[in-house]
Amino acid sequence: MAGPLKGIKVLELSRTLAGPFCSMQLADMGAEVIKVEQPEVGDETRGFAPPEINGESCYFMSLNKNKQGITLNLKTEEGQQIVKQLVAESDVLIENFRNGTMEKFGLDYDVLKGINPRLVYCAVSGFGRSGPMKDEPAYDLLMQGFGGLMSVTGEKGRPPVKVGFSIVDLSTGLYASLGIVLALLTREKTGKGQYVEASLLDTVVSLSNYLGQNVLATGKAPERFGSAHPSLVPYQAFETKDGYVTIAVTNDRLWRKMCDALELHELKDHPKYAENVNRVANREELIEIIMEYTKSKNSSEVIDRLKREGVPSGPIHDLAQVLAHPQVQSREMIKEVEHPTIGMLKMLGTPIKLSETPGSVRKAPPLLGENTIEVLSKIGYTNSDITALKEKGII
Repeated sequence: MAGPLKGIKVLELSRTLAGPFCSMQLADMGAEVIKVEQPEVGDETRGFAPPEINGESCYFMSLNKNKQGITLNLKTEEGQQIVKQLVAESDVLIENFRNGTMEKFGLDYDVLKGINPRLVYCAVSGFGRSGPMKDEPAYDLLMQGFGGLMSVTGEKGRPPVKVGFSIVDLSTGLYASLGIVLALLTREKTGKGQYVEASLLDTVVSLSNYLGQNVLATGKAPERFGSAHPSLVPYQAFETKDGYVTIAVTNDRLWRKMCDALELHELKDHPKYAENVNRVANREELIEIIMEYTKSKNSSEVIDRLKREGVPSGPIHDLAQVLAHPQVQSREMIKEVEHPTIGMLKMLGTPIKLSETPGSVRKAPPLLGENTIEVLSKIGYTNSDITALKEKGII
């Protein structure tokens, strides 16, 4: 079955993380994505190693499956002309250059929409394309700090830490892909493309969600709670005899069930703990009491007791355990695809499940310039034309 975006052509002029992650979402759902890279150099993530397999960066491969790859020197008139020819046949263009770069290339939205009024042009940036910081560089680490995420991540009284995943970059890619799909939907009604923008700053502010709303309501900045929750207790990781478990008590009914499961009967109706508002007020002493119990038991026993009572709880897996888990396997979140130099390559699957038009893993990440000849031939370049472009360093 074809994916829902089959027939949509995407030209990707982005690199590193947010932009490629955006285009990969579209590619997984059936879009034809042509990724443009700098000749001989490529996307900088090709050099993000170790780890690597047969000389191919795992980082690059994680962001570029289901794409065709070509090389173009965008600083040359010939390279810019090829982009314009590709734009004429494209539905979407994605770029994440520094502010003003596409204008310098003569490839900004105002120019390209003149070539193709149906084009959906997506600009991904750090601080956005407007405002006093629009020209500042940004990376996930910087934005986790600037955007307040690190201020609420880590243990109380300890230094701030970043989230283990590049969550701001990745979420920006998701927002960008959503914006593109919305623009394509609008185009079905109006016949016109539009300019779509996503930035790391807007994303991290949006992800602050209930914490951000709390600040707007109270004027007070939240503190760090480690694995705990500012408004729910107990809702965090607890040490056990052989590791850690998570326990998520989100209401007073579950609190009572937890007390029964962990044989903490004297706490169940205690006025300091029976209602969540009081548990929050007496957080530290309550957590200490619960931890005293969990540290005397193995993780499996704590989880089994809680599950029998219907209390949400679970282990803390490392990623190797997660990817080997039967539930992950049954959800088809691990796929295999043939790579030109590696052979069979395991890759992460598609998280969105559609019954009639599912996404799929169809093609391994491209080698640098793997599809250049094929793509240029389709828009009218002859073998001699392509040879001349190679000799000039344009491809």
